[in-house]
Amino acid sequence: MNSAPTLHALSNADLHCHSKVSDGTLEPEALAARAKSQGVELWALTDHDEVGGQQRAMDAALALGLPYLTGTEISVSFAGKVVHIVGLGFDHNNAELVAGLRATRGGREPRAREMAEGLAQVGIKGAFEGALRYVGNPELISRTHFARWLVDAGHCSDVPEVFRRFLTEGKPGFVPHKWASLRDALRWVHEAGGLTVIAHPARYGFTPTEEYALFTEFIGHGGRGVEVVTGSHTAAEAVKYGDMAQEFGLLASRGSDFHSPDESHTELGSLPGLPGKLEPVWLALQDRIHLPS
Repeated sequence: MNSAPTLHALSNADLHCHSKVSDGTLEPEALAARAKSQGVELWALTDHDEVGGQQRAMDAALALGLPYLTGTEISVSFAGKVVHIVGLGFDHNNAELVAGLRATRGGREPRAREMAEGLAQVGIKGAFEGALRYVGNPELISRTHFARWLVDAGHCSDVPEVFRRFLTEGKPGFVPHKWASLRDALRWVHEAGGLTVIAHPARYGFTPTEEYALFTEFIGHGGRGVEVVTGSHTAAEAVKYGDMAQEFGLLASRGSDFHSPDESHTELGSLPGLPGKLEPVWLALQDRIHLPS
């Protein structure tokens, strides 16, 4: 790495998005070009439970003159729900991190086959084979791939309808999965030299008590940040989690959670800035940012 870039609190950092390596629709190189064209000043690719696209994303970003942070989004089981933890600024070749993520991915294919069986029971045949056509990495087949197939096959009009009718708890095709523990997910990232962030906390629907427990345990395991401004947060939620960042002494992160030009409501680089009272996570990661030569 070279010396730290000139970044500040209002830099247009987008530290949460997905490529075809997990459940996005663009290759890492295309995402890098899109981020650059949208005015992103610091970028991280954060594919689900996977770092296989990191070198490609980094090489493409640096070739475009775009500073880059390594990233991933790890699925964690907490209080009966799936919580996502974003890791940033780690060594993406770290053997323990790579092995941990591989183990977390390991149950996805059997789960996907069970999901397809559940859909078949309500008359929707061929869902597993159909979803596979949308998967860049078969180890990461997910509900999103099933949803895209269900829309394109004419079973639903759009992805939101899919999740109203199928693939969620109590609906046909829903199958729970045992993800990583919070402790293990944070340990993998920290031992690889990275920093961890609670992703889009408003999405989990926790009670105040459950949310307090999440933040407390996260910090207890060395977690450092929380996404305040993200594609799924309202302005009011950004204010709420900005206040919680201050209350818990956490760094603030920012990311669009971009998946696809056709599906994502928030474009790369288009989010409002962090409130000025917060300390951005990227300022704590200056020495881990990869810079163009």
